[in-house]
Amino acid sequence: MRIKQIVLASAVLVSVSAFAQKDELKVLKKIYAKDIPTTNDMVEYKANVAKLSTLATEEGDKIYANFYKAMLPVLEVNSFGATVTPDQIANTYNLKAITDLAAALNATLDYEKKTGKKLYTDDINETINTTKPTLVNIAVGLGDNKKFKEASDVLYAVYLLDKKDTDKLFYAASYSVNGLDYDKALDYYNQLKALNYSGEGTVYWATNKTSKKEETFASKEERALFIKTGTHEKPRDEKIESKKGEIYKNIALILVEKGKIDDAKAAIAEAKKENPNDSSLILTEADLYLKINDTATYAKLVNEAIAKDPNNPDLYYNLGVVNGNLNKLDEAEKYYKKALEIDPNYFNANLNLAELKLRADEKFVNEMNKLGTSEKDNKRYEVIKAEREKNFKAALPYLEKAVELKGDNESAKKTLLSVYNALEMTDKYKALKAKM
Repeated sequence: MRIKQIVLASAVLVSVSAFAQKDELKVLKKIYAKDIPTTNDMVEYKANVAKLSTLATEEGDKIYANFYKAMLPVLEVNSFGATVTPDQIANTYNLKAITDLAAALNATLDYEKKTGKKLYTDDINETINTTKPTLVNIAVGLGDNKKFKEASDVLYAVYLLDKKDTDKLFYAASYSVNGLDYDKALDYYNQLKALNYSGEGTVYWATNKTSKKEETFASKEERALFIKTGTHEKPRDEKIESKKGEIYKNIALILVEKGKIDDAKAAIAEAKKENPNDSSLILTEADLYLKINDTATYAKLVNEAIAKDPNNPDLYYNLGVVNGNLNKLDEAEKYYKKALEIDPNYFNANLNLAELKLRADEKFVNEMNKLGTSEKDNKRYEVIKAEREKNFKAALPYLEKAVELKGDNESAKKTLLSVYNALEMTDKYKALKAKM
């Protein structure tokens, strides 16, 4: 009898537990269905989530318990209503919440696909579409604040939320590079490589007549509908070039950074085999040899790239940098000027060409400081002074162009200020100084 009583008591206990957890699920389902949950709703929702986490035993109940728990930040943001602020959103969606949301929604979709009972499938897909822009904005905000690792983690979670959106994986990798998290970046780039991701495509833009801002559309057809209804105007298409070259390049450069030179060379060889017509891969290989200080091979490869793409100013600029670093100033100047022939608004070429010419100033100053007060020294002083002034004047137009192109570049402005001062260009000196 004792054994039967124990079994009976256990059976009753299980029944009560099962009944309780079904009750919790009903409460959660009811609150979840509300567009704007109240404060009391949220208190009750959290309490039932906590209870259910200890009661759920069946696979389905565990799946939905995790689903309701992971949806908590979505409901919290909804509870703020139309007055929700960016700070409230950012505080609600921390990294763990975003990661848990991605895992739970995907687990629920998989379960409903397996069982054939699509209780929340449509709702989850809608949640993914409406929540993604918010999460992307959080990632961008983190990136703007130089929190690159955190931005990468958020974007990777967004990718896990919707694995069709491989662009988010690419940008997660880019943020990892910026955050010097090379292991994670390499993992993400290898995932992109396995997916044969290129990022190639077309972005469809149109201007919102009310906000006067450009907005993107999922397809040309979708944009056409908005233009037809009269809400948008000025459609334009933006061609997005393949990112494969950049992916292979970064894989190779990360491998170099990790000291795996042979692996890096193999990665580039594989890339060239896969993309024989991609001239950017020649630059990728060139960057590798530059990284390991093999400047001869670097120059050979860049010249090979120039032969294929003679109107690319970046190629000439890069050769200018290499020759400048080797102190081959005449060669460097030639390549910088060639880059500027192709693109006169090339900021770095203007700035570097000015810097190249100003290198001679140290030599002038050192000689002037060594001179005495004899008549011979005084004559020599005047000669050097004239040469120095001529050198400043040669650098001046490139510096002025650089500041014109990027007025917020402090280094360029300070250098230009020094040149104005040396040439006694008082009016221009005061005008620039007033802007700093």
